[in-house]
Amino acid sequence: MEFLGIDFSCAIGSLRDSKFPEKDCLLPLISKLLGYCIVAASTTVKLPQILKILRHRSVRGLSVVSFELEVVGYTIALAYCVHKGLPFSAYGELAFLLLQAIILVSIIYYFSQPMGAMAWIRPLLYSALAPTVLAGQIDPILFEALYASQHAIFLFARIPQIWENFTNKSTGELSFLTCFMNFGGSVVRVLTSMQEKAPTSVVMGYALGAITNGTILAQIISYWKPEAKKEKKVN
Repeated sequence: MEFLGIDFSCAIGSLRDSKFPEKDCLLPLISKLLGYCIVAASTTVKLPQILKILRHRSVRGLSVVSFELEVVGYTIALAYCVHKGLPFSAYGELAFLLLQAIILVSIIYYFSQPMGAMAWIRPLLYSALAPTVLAGQIDPILFEALYASQHAIFLFARIPQIWENFTNKSTGELSFLTCFMNFGGSVVRVLTSMQEKAPTSVVMGYALGAITNGTILAQIISYWKPEAKKEKKVN
């Protein structure tokens, strides 16, 4: 019995015989299910951050470079996974994360007005190159090099935001819920990648993501200050 690329026959067969599924049967099943859970969760992971910016009409404390690099990293990773024919459960979240990341960067640009002419070079350059990358119309060797660099891109995407938080001793308009889901997703991807016997570089990339996302999450908790309650006016 197979559904969405997940083979349930082993587990169902064991349960029919009144036996608990063995480790070699259960772990791959759990890994696949967790993969699809990440894909499902990714459809809204950046929504809390988007809504927080729109509600406060502010991008205070947000590093635009961090969010721009995220867009680049998601684009490379998605293009590579699609053209390598990987199962959707292994990369599906990248499509939703890329779309949300582009919306998020657009909102940050809007609330960062006025922006100098030089600031528009990066989005224009991305708009020119992204379709070619997503279509896989680049040299295979360059494609491999780009994919190898995407973990470094995600690492450097977090560093400016971590430094911004540290220098300001505040996380500004960063959304706790979005950062928490980013951290949780990274941790789960480490576990599923190890189960799927992914290359060490891939596992290390997700591990670095878990560490940097965990650092930002810790900063939010550390720098969090309760909003001062408004004093009631005495008539």
